[in-house]
Parts: sequence; structure tokens; C-alpha cells
Amino acid sequence: QVQLVESGGGLVQAGESLRLSCRASGTFFAITAMGWYRQAPGKQREWVATITSGKSTNYADSVKGRFTISRDNAKNTLFLQMNNLKPEDTAVYYCNKYTSAPVSGINYWGQGTQVTVSS
Repeated sequence: QVQLVESGGGLVQAGESLRLSCRASGTFFAITAMGWYRQAPGKQREWVATITSGKSTNYADSVKGRFTISRDNAKNTLFLQMNNLKPEDTAVYYCNKYTSAPVSGINYWGQGTQVTVSS
């Protein structure tokens, strides 16, 4: 029943910006804490940012000050504004519900959207 569709990725140069979107199906989006995750080549999938139903946010240290997570509950859509991108941000980016449990405990993922940052 759950569908997660990420979009907005692309190939950019270091220092440029991208805005990712995540369209989520389901009745309970507005009351669900959501997050962005990413998986870089050769690395484990990791948490990037969180936004609660009350729109409080938290970020991984690696992206703090550069990325901004937001949501539009009327459209069941999650966003990630990524500024001053760095080559180490290169990864497939995924959206999902947020959990404080290990990321490996999340069983369902969408296809993600590829972000590639050249130096």
C-alpha cells in the first residue's frame, strides 16, 4: 500500500544546488515523522535528515548548514534542499518514515534518486 517516489536528482558540479522531492502515498503522512537517507558507492545506507509531524528538524553533522528538509502535508510530499554540494554527497537518496532504530530495520524502500557531484 505504501509508495515512495523520489525525484529531483542529477549531475551537478561542487558548490551547486539541487532540490529533491519525495511523493508518499498513504493516509497517515501528515502525522508521520519523515526522513531522508542516502547510500554512497561502497557504503551502507545512512540517515541524512528528519522532520517531525510538527516540522521540527534534525540533520546529520555532514550536511548540517547545507541541507534543509521540509514537507507539504497537503501534497503528501517531502523535500530536501541541498546547497553547496560536495563530491562526498554523491549517493542515491531515499525518503522514508523516520525511525531511531537502525536504518537496516526499515524493510521497504523506494527506488531513490541519484545525486552525483563532480569536483
